[in-house]
This record gives sequence, C-alpha cells and structure tokens, in this order.
Amino acid sequence: MREYLVFRLYAPLASWGEAAVGETRPTATHPGRSAIIGLLGAALGIRRDDDAGQQALNDSVRIAVKQRSPGTLLRDYHTAQVPSTQTKVTYRTRRDELNAPRKAINTILSSRDYRGDGLWTVAVWATEAATISLEALQAALERPRFTLYLGRKACPLAAPLAPRRMPAETLRAALDSDFAPIDPGEQRLLRLSDDVIYYWEGGAAGLDGEASGVESNDVWDQPLNRRRWQFGPRVEYRRFARDANPKEAR
Repeated sequence: MREYLVFRLYAPLASWGEAAVGETRPTATHPGRSAIIGLLGAALGIRRDDDAGQQALNDSVRIAVKQRSPGTLLRDYHTAQVPSTQTKVTYRTRRDELNAPRKAINTILSSRDYRGDGLWTVAVWATEAATISLEALQAALERPRFTLYLGRKACPLAAPLAPRRMPAETLRAALDSDFAPIDPGEQRLLRLSDDVIYYWEGGAAGLDGEASGVESNDVWDQPLNRRRWQFGPRVEYRRFARDANPKEAR
C-alpha cells in the first residue's frame, strides 16, 4: 500500500499549455506534469530561477490525473500593438512602446485557448529519491507561498484544493477519492458524467495493475529548466473508463 497526496483542481478558466508556435496558444484538456510541478513549486515558494529547488521538486514526485470533466473550449482573440525592434532603442515600459513613432508600431494577432469549468483530481506520490515529503507538499497547498492559478495568471482557483494524504492499494483508488461538491448542483453545472479519463506515468499497469485498454503517448512536459522554458519528453499513459463512484449512487 502506498501513500498518496490527492487534491482537486477547479476554476472557471484553466489553460494547460502545449507547444505553442506563432500566434496560436493551444491548451491540453488536462494538466500535465509541468503544470502540476509548477503548481506545487508555487505553493512551496520555489522561484523559477531556483534551479536546485526546481530539480529537487521534480525528482521528488510522480503525478497522475483523473479528468472528471475537460470543460468546454474557449478561444480568446487578442490584438496587441508592439513597436518594431530598432538598433540602440530599448523600450523599458509599455508606455515607451506605445510612444514609439507610429510607423514603427505593428499589430500582432494571436489567440489563446482555455478550458471552461473543467474539473480534475490529482494524485502525487513520492519517489525513492524524494527530498520533499508529501506532508510538506500538503502543508504548502493548504498555505501556499505564491498565488496559485491553473496555467495562467488569469486563471485563479475557484474552489478549495482540499489536499489530503491517504494510503491506497492502487493509484486508481487514490484518484477515485471523493470530494465535497463545489456546488449543490455540481453535476448539472459542470456537466459531469460517469465517463472519466485517467492519465499517469510509470508504466502501463501503473493505474490498477491491469494494462488492458491502456493507451500511451509521448508528451513534452517534463521540466528541464524553468528559466529557459525547456522541456523534455516522457511517456504518458491513459485509460477511458466509467467512474468508480457513479453519480447516481452519490
């Protein structure tokens, strides 16, 4: 039996960044390893330029996610005016940029994707090389050092994380932990169904000892260097399933 730290993620808007090139900023349907490590790091007060702290956290935990609802896709269309790069000219403030000669100002178009009203359960467990305990992580999530948000600063939490440590026979049992409803009408408001998706790392049979029905995918969300925004690949496993806690039985 292993000990897990489980908590819940909900916000009206969340953005789980994927590889972004050019004017499009897409979002995944669920938080990946980079997003969870970033959230835990913010709770602990580890700054992005603290390479040793970031590495210690990254080496200390493994993560898994149960997607109760991916939410709905929302696309925000942006226009922004920025001046062209000029030799020997430095823009120190936004006001400096907008005061540049009119002929030097260009309009940049972009779109940013969000997930609206998504709901996820996260499970974290310690590695053999862990130097940061689950107890410390739970305490940090209860009293975070930095403001927590789901992917972007425009996406603050809208429900308690409700972190708790618990022993469980399997990872799936930990992810199936129940939480108090966010709202009495949670099932209807968040369009929850009995169909869920589990995402995890560490082997095809890592969810519950069974490898049947498991899919895998290479994802680039393994943090390598936060200051330079460098990420490496990892294998993410997933399984589509019926919720072990059907809504009708609640």
